[in-house]
Amino acid sequence: MTDLLRQEVATAARRIIVKVGTRVLTAADGTLDRARIENLAEQINVLIDGGRQVVLVSSGAVGAGISRLGLSERPKGLARLQAVAAIGQTNLIEAYDHHFRGHGRHAAQILLTADDLNDRARYLNVRNTLLRLLEIGAVPVVNENDTVAVDELATTFGDNDHLAALMTNVVQAQLLVILSDVEGLYDGDPARSTSNVVPTVAAIDDSIQALVRDKQTGLSKGGMASKLQAARIATTAGENVIIASGRNPTALIDALAGKEIGTLFIAQGKTISPFKRWIGFSAQPQGKVVVDDGARRAICEQGRSLLAIGIVSADGTFDKGDVVSICDQNSRELARGLTNYSSAEVATIQGKKSESIAEALGHRPYEEVIHRDNLVITS
Repeated sequence: MTDLLRQEVATAARRIIVKVGTRVLTAADGTLDRARIENLAEQINVLIDGGRQVVLVSSGAVGAGISRLGLSERPKGLARLQAVAAIGQTNLIEAYDHHFRGHGRHAAQILLTADDLNDRARYLNVRNTLLRLLEIGAVPVVNENDTVAVDELATTFGDNDHLAALMTNVVQAQLLVILSDVEGLYDGDPARSTSNVVPTVAAIDDSIQALVRDKQTGLSKGGMASKLQAARIATTAGENVIIASGRNPTALIDALAGKEIGTLFIAQGKTISPFKRWIGFSAQPQGKVVVDDGARRAICEQGRSLLAIGIVSADGTFDKGDVVSICDQNSRELARGLTNYSSAEVATIQGKKSESIAEALGHRPYEEVIHRDNLVITS
């Protein structure tokens, strides 16, 4: 079944990020499922033959390491997990490359950490490499560098949802497809027969967030919370997202044919520039400024710059040119931007009119603390 909206989304998607999770790529015993990788490569090849470009964000390094080493269970201990991931990564990329070479293509391994996308120069290097790989017809296979990404490997098993959303912004892909172990976002507990997949989400509001929270414990269920956050990042930047089952052997083909599969999250507004995507979603804030309601309205509703008079307080230590979070008085982030003043200077001029900045600092290089051209709404 197709509908006009999905057909429009599919037609516009010339560049696609496909994220596939560990649970999709591994068998019940935790080893790498090569048949699933073969099927995924077949589907991606069909999309590329149809004139589309595909970047694959793939988990599964630890599972591939378990397979290569013949282990009976997932290793315990961080250092051992890192070692198994290092061995497994070669097994994983080898499996992808084997199947892509059957279609005359090559898999290109890209291993990243958060710092690679935080630093502006490294971010641009990643972007340029990915775009060139796509130009020559290769399939970039992106993964978090588990051997050094200590926090992620210790807490989750190859959760690359956030990385996939960032990749969508890095290469300005029109569509992010997250292949999960569930059919999509459910309107209730996925384990209950009375629950149904939500076909379309127009906006990720409180009612949608509530669907992935256990009412008694408040904990996320089935990893959907991280997928929802990834969808928020991509749709805020103006791109569409589909969450579907990676165990469906035609999920990608169906999604790009405009069929009603999984849950479609609709892009919010116009696409934003690559520079603003880096500011809003890749660069790590070095501090935050808290603003009053007047500044909140000016920024979020009127598209204005942040002036000193609207700042209530500043936290953290940051310099001119750093990315900072702009938060309301309930500590909710509204936006991010490049500051024209250091944290010490902001502490001196906060609450003051722009014409008073020179008197307070001895100079006034900028009227705005954060200019609207360097500011991105993130809420």
